[in-house]
Amino acid sequence: MRTIALVSQKGGSGKTTLALHLAVASTHAGRHAAIIDLDPQASAAHWADRREAARPTVLAAPASRLRPELDRAQEAGVELLYLDTAPHSDSAALKVARAADLVLIPCRTAILDLEAITDTAQFLATTGTPALVVLNAVSSYGRDADHAADALHTLTLNVCPVRVGHRVAYARALITGQTVQEHAPGGKAAEEIERLHTFILELVHNITSSHSGVVASG
Repeated sequence: MRTIALVSQKGGSGKTTLALHLAVASTHAGRHAAIIDLDPQASAAHWADRREAARPTVLAAPASRLRPELDRAQEAGVELLYLDTAPHSDSAALKVARAADLVLIPCRTAILDLEAITDTAQFLATTGTPALVVLNAVSSYGRDADHAADALHTLTLNVCPVRVGHRVAYARALITGQTVQEHAPGGKAAEEIERLHTFILELVHNITSSHSGVVASG
């Protein structure tokens, strides 16, 4: 089982949205995917309640139940497990990061988000788990994303080369328990999620195969 955690100390970064879309992409790729929703708001679990399809499986649990839920997912034959975490919870986030093969840090390009990510990156560095920043809700105009990536690189943070755009399709899809791949297949949002999913799976495979803990930046 490969485990991918989505962690950010700042609320509104897009952790749940990315977790849901990546898990559905894994399902569509023929993999047994699941999400453990560790956020007390249980947004991923509520999305699953609205969803008609049985997969991906979404389990809601407090962070204190992480280990039993990981064991449960392993026993159920889950191949790709996504951990959706709550913001502003250092102890829980550390526990999640240590249990993961890879940590994704969603980050918007606004200055407040870039400032907040420094704290997230610093405490994640203590876990030794490879981490990758995913620029999220990126505008299709201007060079804000390029400037944000440059700033993150100066902090020696690894940045995913695939960016997720600011698109209304994401919010619309979640209303009905879907993702953009289902709501608007063939659209730009669906295409970028597929590219992100492919990149992350290749990265996780390389990490777990080599046990080197080295993440290539883009």
